[in-house]
Amino acid sequence: MKVLISADIEGVAGVFHTEQTRAGNGEYEAARRWMTLEANAAIEGAFAGGATQVWVNDSHGGFRNLLPDLLDPRAQVVLGKPRTLGMMAGLEYGAALVFMIGYHAMAQTRGILSHTINSFAFARVMFNGVELGEAGVYGALAEEYGAQVALLSGDDVFAEETAPRFPHARFVVTKSATGHASGVTQSPANAREAIRSAACDVVQQSIAKAYAPHATRASQTHPVDCELRVQTSALADLFCQWPTLTRIDAVTVRFNAASAEHAVRMLNCLSAMSFMLR
Repeated sequence: MKVLISADIEGVAGVFHTEQTRAGNGEYEAARRWMTLEANAAIEGAFAGGATQVWVNDSHGGFRNLLPDLLDPRAQVVLGKPRTLGMMAGLEYGAALVFMIGYHAMAQTRGILSHTINSFAFARVMFNGVELGEAGVYGALAEEYGAQVALLSGDDVFAEETAPRFPHARFVVTKSATGHASGVTQSPANAREAIRSAACDVVQQSIAKAYAPHATRASQTHPVDCELRVQTSALADLFCQWPTLTRIDAVTVRFNAASAEHAVRMLNCLSAMSFMLR
């Protein structure tokens, strides 16, 4: 059983402020350590449950936040950008299960540090008429590769909005939101123990199902109509320099993609383009 762990930082226990998510200060150094230890808890639980290989994908910001020397040495670490599959890099190695650790709610919600991919650029992302956060976007990519999103952790707003998308997944709520930058958190130690226990359980259960008669996994791709609301009309001006984008109104653009992977790659290209307007 191969497992890919995608680790973000905003949903980690104890993280509430943007300063904790940006390099160059002491609060970030503490938060990246908590992020690393939550990822490590998921790694340890996956191996305890019977995983044969585990990759952990650094999925925050510049993708260079995890501290590899604190991670279980049995895992391999995916670091740095750009990379084709973004927050799901590692799927190409044949993962059967995906864990999303430290994830957050979508943009324009009351979740702690909520946003979707790029808080400067994107206000709303819709795939085929359904609004999605990062978990939904990247979950669609995981499913195209035949992987199952089996475990997710983050705040209560994230869990509530994401549970309908992954009804068979296990959720660990690390904190409760009272606003964009406020709430009540579990201790990092308690959050890690909950993640470790859940990871062990879901791998054990998945192994049992995988060896049941006629159990199969199949990958499929489907076209995606992506409607993207951006934060300013200047961003729409910029993005519509790309010939395949259509402008709907001052701050809404649309493009069609052959698959969720192609949609993710386009969104990440647009995100990178947005830096010229910062």
